[in-house]
Amino acid sequence: MTILILGIILWIAAHYFKRLAPDIRAGMGKGGRPLIAGLIVASVLAMIFGYKWAPVIPVWSPPGFMVHINNLAMLIAFFVYGMSATTGRLRGKLRHPQLTAVKIWAVAHLLVNGDLASILLFGGMLTWAIGSVVLINKSEPDWQRPVPGEAKKDIILVVITLVMFSVVAAIHIWAGPWPFPR
Repeated sequence: MTILILGIILWIAAHYFKRLAPDIRAGMGKGGRPLIAGLIVASVLAMIFGYKWAPVIPVWSPPGFMVHINNLAMLIAFFVYGMSATTGRLRGKLRHPQLTAVKIWAVAHLLVNGDLASILLFGGMLTWAIGSVVLINKSEPDWQRPVPGEAKKDIILVVITLVMFSVVAAIHIWAGPWPFPR
């Protein structure tokens, strides 16, 4: 469990560094990017392996119907994440679509995983995403909403959402955790 916790802490520290120590980060220039990227990669690996190796310590037993809610929430999370890259009508509807998608993803996974490692991982990511929104809004209060584009781009977003959901579901099936109701 220690590796998982260290991974979460490293993830948060690497992402908050720019906001909490902007002068130090600015002093590092472009040369600091590989270091931060390396810390983020290390944190992801620590979270993956720490989660995989963590003992299963049940905290609560989620009801079976939560799988349906999780899958619906995950479709929404993929769609919301994609809103950050769309140039369609939905462009700019949310200020932080990627962080909002992480929050949806984290809550969805908390609904179907009642063990301590899951609560630490998904709760930690939820806390990070909420904190990131607060820090960004505080440091950049004057957000300019982008101009919406064509509606047909939103149709492409729906297709990409369905494809990505299918790919991630296939990865879950391959890796072990069955993502659908049994």
